[in-house]
Amino acid sequence: MSLKSFVNNRLEWDAFNEELDARIAVVHRTLEQAGTSIDMYRAQGEIAVLRRLKYMRDEFNSDNKGLY
Repeated sequence: MSLKSFVNNRLEWDAFNEELDARIAVVHRTLEQAGTSIDMYRAQGEIAVLRRLKYMRDEFNSDNKGLY
């Protein structure tokens, strides 16, 4: 439940999302420069995980519990 207080704190959540957006931008550059398919797949996976974190608030506040 400690994460629920984090995701519902507007200032902290907005700062967290800004950090996630900055990290996604860095990984996009890495993806563009990927030399091998393995590097490309790793970058795609990292972006997928970062985007999933952006939806953490919705998952914690929804009535039907998902993976958590």
